[in-house]
Amino acid sequence: MQRTSELGAFLRSRRGRLQPRDVGLNPVGARRQVPGLRREELAQLAGVSVAYYVRLEQGQSHHASDGVLDALARALRLDDVETAHLYTLARPAPAHRPGPRPERLRPRLRAMLDSFGTVPAYVVGRRTDVLGWNRTAHALLAAHLDHDAPYGPAGSRPNLTRMLFLDPRQRELYPDFDRRAGEAVAALRRTAGQFPDDQDLLGLIGELIVLSEEFAGLWAAHPVGECGSTAERYHHPLVGPLTLGEEVMHLAADAGQRLVVLHAEPDSASAAALRLLAASVR
Repeated sequence: MQRTSELGAFLRSRRGRLQPRDVGLNPVGARRQVPGLRREELAQLAGVSVAYYVRLEQGQSHHASDGVLDALARALRLDDVETAHLYTLARPAPAHRPGPRPERLRPRLRAMLDSFGTVPAYVVGRRTDVLGWNRTAHALLAAHLDHDAPYGPAGSRPNLTRMLFLDPRQRELYPDFDRRAGEAVAALRRTAGQFPDDQDLLGLIGELIVLSEEFAGLWAAHPVGECGSTAERYHHPLVGPLTLGEEVMHLAADAGQRLVVLHAEPDSASAAALRLLAASVR
């Protein structure tokens, strides 16, 4: 997944979702042969030459200025995350950049997870491997797996994206599965742009494209997003329905790692169900 080809695919996908009238253009002449904006139209909107834009989309220009990228982002109506992704793809990767280091959970983080007690908490890595979880998070997300699996070799760790698309229990766990799946793919696309030399990450993406038509279809649409705080509905096989707040905190000392803490509204049915779940693993 070379960065230059990703840039071209990303720009084409964003051209394809806009119609000329969406951006104030009135197309005339023969019937349009392509969906969305033509290259010429986007170049006009961004104030660059058609030849330059074509070189950029084809990966033949590696030094686009901030002004050009900002103009393209405005013309394509990119949000902040998509704009950051555009910058990531458009900047040349440093020569001889070392590959990402193996991901490990620091002992203090593992102790912190345990300190949350009955509150579900886990740490996930850049490849969406679970690097550690407390017993309540394990019981909520994947009680059918070994609790100690995150602490073994990297290849044996539970992977949230793999489970989401390949483990049928996950479809039952998430009533809003389609939204959850779309957000997971969008976040993985953003991470892949940030870590283009991570062969294990690319291997995960390739595996899911082959084994899941659903993942492959979502990936082909080039969604881009960030993991953020949200509210998630669950239907747990033991305690039934819950709605939990999901707070995501990026760990500054561990690039790509995120701490996720789940919580229920006080005195709610979800809080009662969460207490029941926590009691089941004591």
